[in-house]
Amino acid sequence: MKALYITGFMGSGKTTVGKALSSALHMPVIDTDQCIEEKTKKIIRDIFSEEGEDVFRKYESEVLQLLPTNNYIITTGGGIVEKAENREWMKERGTVIYLYCDPYVIAERIAGDTTRPLFQKENIRSFIEKFEKRQVYYEEATVKIDTTNKSIEAIVQEIQGWITK
Repeated sequence: MKALYITGFMGSGKTTVGKALSSALHMPVIDTDQCIEEKTKKIIRDIFSEEGEDVFRKYESEVLQLLPTNNYIITTGGGIVEKAENREWMKERGTVIYLYCDPYVIAERIAGDTTRPLFQKENIRSFIEKFEKRQVYYEEATVKIDTTNKSIEAIVQEIQGWITK
């Protein structure tokens, strides 16, 4: 099986769903953000503050192209879709799964999470604008799953239904 690339906005459930899908399908899962942290020996928030978002996006593209493209689940950072080269890379080498979640539900879900450099709960407007800007890129995915208020089990079952077609 080709790789399954899980995309979506921050807080949409990519990492959690990826782990659950990994158990269900007996496939290993790799998280691009975790790979970047291992490669740079820095946490994502520090990369953003010390090197900037552009440098982080460069790391993201580099890591993506080093990952296996068969029999793996790849969970991606929310902004990986901003670069056309990344979207094309994923589409050519696997199935891209977009986990959609209502942005206001996401904002509630991650309100206390200080590890997300692009989220400040006092500036919800810019959060929504970033979501809307990326939406067109996410929509290029092969499969779109609405995760809003669904259980992890239901989401995994829905994905399994799509990939066994």
